Amino acid sequence: MLLILKIASFIQVAAGAGPGAQDPVSTTAPSARRLRRPSGERLTLETPARVRVGTAGWAIPRAAAEAFATEGATLSRYAQVFNAVEINSTFRKVHRPDTLRRWVGLVPSDFEFSLKLPKTITHDGGLAGFEAPLDGFLGQVAELGEKAGPLLIQFPPKFAFDADGLDAVCRRIRARGAWPVACEPRHASWFAPAVDEWLGRRRIARVAADPALHAGGGAPGGWRGLSYYRLHGSPRTYYSAYGSDYLRALVARLTKDGAGTIWCIFDNTASGAAAANAMSLAAMLGGRCPRR
Repeated sequence: MLLILKIASFIQVAAGAGPGAQDPVSTTAPSARRLRRPSGERLTLETPARVRVGTAGWAIPRAAAEAFATEGATLSRYAQVFNAVEINSTFRKVHRPDTLRRWVGLVPSDFEFSLKLPKTITHDGGLAGFEAPLDGFLGQVAELGEKAGPLLIQFPPKFAFDADGLDAVCRRIRARGAWPVACEPRHASWFAPAVDEWLGRRRIARVAADPALHAGGGAPGGWRGLSYYRLHGSPRTYYSAYGSDYLRALVARLTKDGAGTIWCIFDNTASGAAAANAMSLAAMLGGRCPRR
């Protein structure tokens, strides 16, 4: 039996909505006891088809565990609730092909993975000599088949806009597959209107990040076929939970976002806040965004 959580009931319990809810940012996640899954039933969140909501990694924090199934692999339990996950581990390590194929077998048919490019390409090499590590990374992506979603290219704060380098990387990616590309730059030079136009012409989405490091960094940019939101936690990066006021404002933003596909990933995982925030957002979105 499926337990379908509709907007009204879930907002009240998961996001703490109601009289006096004025917390735009909180330092603790919504109470896990509000996200309880009745014994023997599966928690399922109805998220509009063009919107994917999840967390960075699929860890299920103890505070939110009652909202998930009690049996099975962690990824399988996670994928019963969310329709997407961001794999950050590819940033630092190479996964065996059989590991990736096992992941595919643990998730539903409509589930997708986004994958972060290795640091050897973006941070260590500064896009120089990227060919061999990129080919190895794309080999991992290919093992996911149709469940492979956007490829995330994150640059270090000191890395200025490099048109030739990014263009070469994306050309090599597209020679191997049709994966969407999103980049998360953190240097001020990336946020000029001319750069935004350049990214749009090359079908590269620019991440909407919170907290934003530069003016314009909190809104999606570049190619508008994809919007990719990465919510790292604010004011304390990776730790702070988002309160109900922030999440309601985020619902309004996502509802108005005209991108063909929207990803919203909570990266405030260090305190275990991401799962509860993602569940609250997914419940608030149910039925709000137009299906395509």
